[in-house]
Amino acid sequence: MPRWEPPTEQIIEQPKPKRWPFVVLLLAVLGVAVAGLWMIYRRQHAGYRGGSLPTAMNVRSELATAQDSLQVIVSWDIDLRSAVVRRVDSVRVEVGLGDGQQSQTRVSPSEQRTDTLRLPAPAAGQTAAGYSCVATVQAARLSRETCTPWQYVRPSAEVQSAPRDSASLSDSARAKRQSAKAAEPTVAHIVIQPEGQQVDPDVGGKCSAWQRQHPGFNVWIDVNREAVPDCTGPNGKPTVAKFCAFAVLTDGRRVKTATSSNDAYCERLFQAWVRERVA
Repeated sequence: MPRWEPPTEQIIEQPKPKRWPFVVLLLAVLGVAVAGLWMIYRRQHAGYRGGSLPTAMNVRSELATAQDSLQVIVSWDIDLRSAVVRRVDSVRVEVGLGDGQQSQTRVSPSEQRTDTLRLPAPAAGQTAAGYSCVATVQAARLSRETCTPWQYVRPSAEVQSAPRDSASLSDSARAKRQSAKAAEPTVAHIVIQPEGQQVDPDVGGKCSAWQRQHPGFNVWIDVNREAVPDCTGPNGKPTVAKFCAFAVLTDGRRVKTATSSNDAYCERLFQAWVRERVA
């Protein structure tokens, strides 16, 4: 008989679970979370990432009145030299009075380089001081604004009332004086030309310093159009202005005042004014 032999024991080990699916799933969840946080961060900080966008340059304004409105014609260029993004979707233009109490905003096409916006015109005897700002827009991002200040002056003048007759005059002398005054035409009202003028702000007081250093010299190259460089502002306009005062007499005649006589510029304006229909 064969000898008895103990049975062979076989030990079967249970396979260990694979960990890589769990690791991949964990990494996927973390990736989705990081991507979501990044998108939230981009949305919250979209307004602060304009440094990589092209910015506006050479922003200038041309002002003119149209009825009761002040037309602000804004022009600009786009600076692509230091920008990471080489194209923009649109351009945002804003004009306003003062610190922005009254403002108008418009979005212009990216290829456009000028736009016209309107603000309330100043009344006679007042000055409108404002600004024009331009920024580029790409998706939800806004570039750094480029702004320039401007001013529009509308002068006015009033006729000074005649002094009263002295109480020491007799009634007959006072009557003679009044009859003599009645026979002579007097000033009915004063007219200022031009009626309004764009005047650039004297940034840094350069024009005032130039006038102090050059007493007696004329700042004008072409009156109200072109001045010496130190008296030219950010919009290419003079920082000073010249106005002429004319008078309409009670008999309908139009005359120059003493301050506007013997002046070639005022003479040209006067000749153009007298040719107009008397209001």
